[in-house]
Amino acid sequence: MGLPDIDKPGQCKLSDPPKDPWKAVLEESGLFLAVSTNLHKESGYRKRKYPRKEGRTSMTLPSTTSQTASLQRWSDIALEQLNPLLTRQFITGSQAMLSRIVLKKGCLVPSHSHHNEQLAFILDGTLKFTLGDGTTHIVRSGEVLVIPGGVEHAAEALEDTINFDIFAPPRQDWIDKDDSYLRG
Repeated sequence: MGLPDIDKPGQCKLSDPPKDPWKAVLEESGLFLAVSTNLHKESGYRKRKYPRKEGRTSMTLPSTTSQTASLQRWSDIALEQLNPLLTRQFITGSQAMLSRIVLKKGCLVPSHSHHNEQLAFILDGTLKFTLGDGTTHIVRSGEVLVIPGGVEHAAEALEDTINFDIFAPPRQDWIDKDDSYLRG
């Protein structure tokens, strides 16, 4: 028994697999992915999100000013001790920034806002976010909070937490070390 072929319209209809939350975050943030045309052996069918272009069989991201990939290691990036309960590292690309923030239980990030969209992914621990309108979100290990640019927010570490934030565009105030609200 061979695998179904959906290259021919109308020949085979299969329901979509469950939506991957990271893929949804990437799509919503404007990072467009061209899905590989390789067979997905686990599911037994081929799925294309976008029309096929001859010769393209891999992921495509928007072009950046640099056409060279850059491998980074957290172990090579200086650790900033911003206050007794918070350390930070970050990597900056031309269009986005990835930060690794370690917060000890009880750490408070004061209320602030920035024009950058923020995706906060909790690798381990729990953060309580309070938005400017009073809404609170408890974000636990494996969860992501998407904070649009311009939305005031604060955070409290309810337990020791490792948080990865993606900012688009990069946080220039962090690059320039003009982030006194975090230092203290």
